[in-house]
Amino acid sequence: MTARWPRAVSPLLWTFALLSVVHLVALLAGVLPVVQLTKPVLMPLLAGYALARGGPPLLSAALLFGCGGDTFLQIGGDLAFLVGMGSFAAGHICYLLLFARYGAGPAAGRRGRAVAAGAGYAVLLTGTVVLLWPDLPADLRIPVAGYSLLLTSMAFGALRAGLWAAAGGLLFLLSDTLIASGIAHWPQLPAPQFWIMLTYVAAQWALADGVLRSVSAAPRTAPARTPELRAAGTA
Repeated sequence: MTARWPRAVSPLLWTFALLSVVHLVALLAGVLPVVQLTKPVLMPLLAGYALARGGPPLLSAALLFGCGGDTFLQIGGDLAFLVGMGSFAAGHICYLLLFARYGAGPAAGRRGRAVAAGAGYAVLLTGTVVLLWPDLPADLRIPVAGYSLLLTSMAFGALRAGLWAAAGGLLFLLSDTLIASGIAHWPQLPAPQFWIMLTYVAAQWALADGVLRSVSAAPRTAPARTPELRAAGTA
């Protein structure tokens, strides 16, 4: 895969990695201004890196929708939470379209594994929603259940794009489950926001890298020859 802006790849990647570390350390240290300044910048940097690597615009769109979700969840409040969840949902739809376009479907001998994996994700979704349902605020139960269905579908679809994307899908599931458990007022890990962001940043990186690998491995079709080209070739 040929990078569009090869000189921009390394600076964008290292800046994303550095700011991710700064953000996570600021979460542990409780430095709120640094947390608020760095969080909305992470996904645009990763989106720029994806473009610099020659990734499809839809991948950058998925990451920028993640930025929208990050920003609104940082604002706080039920309305901002719903808008942020909607932005993340739009990102999941982008990922599903990417997996459908660039992901490899299961080979004939692996269809049984795909069915088993699908059943596993379905059990995971059902169990999570059933356990969370009684403890969620009544006005968030349906939106959270619908979002969970889309998120789990994205995580399952990520299996088509290889190991990195599959890991990213699972990490995204874990991150958002940690958020939902907080909304349900379940007991939390120490420094819960740190674990949420650690798994989320890792998830987005793994998903982006998995898509980029799938795009690179996708066969390229030769452009159709026009009559003029065909005539030139026989001259």
